[in-house]
Amino acid sequence: VLTSRNIRGGSFVNNAFGGLNFQIEHHLFPDMPRPHLRRAAVIVREHCERLRVPYTEVGVAASYGAVISYLNRVGLAARDPFDCPMINRYRRP
Repeated sequence: VLTSRNIRGGSFVNNAFGGLNFQIEHHLFPDMPRPHLRRAAVIVREHCERLRVPYTEVGVAASYGAVISYLNRVGLAARDPFDCPMINRYRRP
């Protein structure tokens, strides 16, 4: 629950993501059929509130924004984006 987030939205988001917009429930119950994830989300959210465990649910744009921000932080910021390790390995001095 702490390392996942659900993507809120209606039927369109649910169909577009194939039920994987319920990441929290998917990770808790990986064999649960997709149609039941929405109902499980209500139960899991209430249980998390009782235990004071953060239950993260964001919109599509915020979810993609978080992923892009993370990839930029660990990928592009770590090295020159035009520097190719394979080319450098075989490049003659």
